Amino acid sequence: MSRSTRISRPLLASAGALGLVALSASMASAHVTVTPSTTEAGAYTVLTFAVPHGCDGSATTKVAIQIPEQIVTVTPTVNPNWTIDKITEKLDKPIDNGEGGQYTERVSQVVYTATTPLADGYRDTFALSMQLPKEPGAKLVFPAVQTCAAGETAWTQTYDDGQDEPPHPAPFIDVTAAADPSEATTGPADREDDTVAGASGPDIVGWAGVVLGALGLAAGGTALVRGRTRS
Repeated sequence: MSRSTRISRPLLASAGALGLVALSASMASAHVTVTPSTTEAGAYTVLTFAVPHGCDGSATTKVAIQIPEQIVTVTPTVNPNWTIDKITEKLDKPIDNGEGGQYTERVSQVVYTATTPLADGYRDTFALSMQLPKEPGAKLVFPAVQTCAAGETAWTQTYDDGQDEPPHPAPFIDVTAAADPSEATTGPADREDDTVAGASGPDIVGWAGVVLGALGLAAGGTALVRGRTRS
C-alpha cells in the first residue's frame, strides 16, 4: 500500500462525515421550524417560525399555525408580506388575566395569508409573542399547515424522544426551568453595594496601581542615589 493511499482514506472518511452532516443540516432546514427567544417557564418569549420552501415547487399562499392549549394569548408581529388573522375559541372556564379581569377565550390559531405568493426557493419568518406556562417540563407543539398554489404540506406529525423524526414534523419547544435568581448577572444596584470606603472595586484597583507605581519610583530613586554615592 502506498503512502498516498494511507493518507487518502482518512481524508475520504472525513469528507464523507462532513457530507452526512451537511445533508442532515439541509434536511432539517427543509422543515417548518420554530426558534424561541427563551424557553424559561413563565417568561414572555418570541417564537420565530420559518418557512424555507414551497410545496413540491409550488409557491406558498397561506400558513396556519395551531396554538397549544396551554397558551391563552398571542401577539403576532406584523409582516408586510402577509395578512394576519387570529382565530379564537371559547374557554370552558374563565381564566384570571392577572389584572382584575378574566379571559373567556383563547387564541387557537394564527393564520398568515400571503399578499403575494412566496415563491419556492425563498423563505420568510413569522414571529409570535406569548407567555410560556409557569411550570417547566411541558412540550409545546405548534402544528402548521402550509398551503400552496398547488397542494399543501401539513407539518403536524409528532414524535417522542428517541424516536426517528417523521417526514413532516410539527414545530415544538420544551419549557425549561427558570434561571436561579442568585445566578443572575450583577446589575448596577448590586455593583454599588460592592463599594469600599467610598471607592468601587475598579477604583480600588486603580488606586492600588498608583500606590505601587509610586513605591516603584521611590525604590528606583533610592537605588540611583546609592549608586552615585558609591561612585
